[in-house]
Amino acid sequence: ARHELEESDGDPITIAVHPSGDCFVCSTTNGGCKLFELYGQETHLQLSTKELPPLLDAGPQKCLAFSVDGSRFAAGGVDGRLRILEWPTLRIIVDEVRAHKSFRDMDFSLDSEFLASTSTDGSARIWKTEDGVPLMTLARNSDEKIELCRFSKDGTKPFLFCTVQRGDKAVTAVYDMSTWNKIGHKRLLGKPASVMSVSLDGKYLALGSKDGDICVVEVKKMEISHWNKRLHLGTSIASLEFCPSQRVVLTTSSQWGAMVTKLNVPADWKGIHLFLSLSNYFTLTRVRVSEWQIYLLLLGLFLASAVVFYIFFEKSDSFWNFPIAREQTRRNIDSFLGDAQSDDPNVFGPLDM
Repeated sequence: ARHELEESDGDPITIAVHPSGDCFVCSTTNGGCKLFELYGQETHLQLSTKELPPLLDAGPQKCLAFSVDGSRFAAGGVDGRLRILEWPTLRIIVDEVRAHKSFRDMDFSLDSEFLASTSTDGSARIWKTEDGVPLMTLARNSDEKIELCRFSKDGTKPFLFCTVQRGDKAVTAVYDMSTWNKIGHKRLLGKPASVMSVSLDGKYLALGSKDGDICVVEVKKMEISHWNKRLHLGTSIASLEFCPSQRVVLTTSSQWGAMVTKLNVPADWKGIHLFLSLSNYFTLTRVRVSEWQIYLLLLGLFLASAVVFYIFFEKSDSFWNFPIAREQTRRNIDSFLGDAQSDDPNVFGPLDM
């Protein structure tokens, strides 16, 4: 599908795709935001455009984001104004004129309860998306600037990842969502990051640099699993996204366009998808569970299936559960299985060790 923007709209700045994949919102340099809807067959997709009244004359938006469940949409302007809308009704939840000096980045938590946003002045704030209450401003030292932010997505570890610039040093900090206190930091990319992304299963965190490098980090160990230097040589990476079904990332830049990179990380165990589905279910329904509780649930499901199999076995007339005829003696069975009272130690014959 292809759509030509009008000259009065200017150039596209930011795009946010709805989790359903049926529509996306685009902000332009001259206009506000427009909604693009996809329709038609896969071989002949078409785009239709609609105006978004709350964002019609909003001006250039630096950040656009949909919540994971698709029920919220947030826009952060170059002018520092924050708008959070209910989707698709477009009911305004938050309209904060002075949320930041100017927006730099934003992200919704997995349960869509919180929104994290960062400013060009180095500050970061946490918002409650249900009522738009500003929850708090993340603590930082006077020489620190918080730049990028992403929430964890594995459903069991409620963390917020932020890139922090300390003078000429760049680190990745981790904040505990229960207290919003920083619990640690590590130098990963080793240079200023232009973009950050988390895989859908929450196992990997990716960072793209301003000179074209990318590194992929295993969240559990906070260690680099994959590194591509000079992938977009000399150009800042504009976007970085994980493939939903494979260990592949898509990166874009103004000079080199789009690139697809296969990651050198271990293959996933397919059974993990059941675990992730369960954990994401509990998170999206806002039920607070710990990792051991999910494993306990899986064990319960296994035991329940074993009980069902046993009942089926007892009630069925299968080959392995045939009834014994009345005239069949116990001795016949003993002769088939072997004499339990036999004192011959070599009843099975010699074993080849």
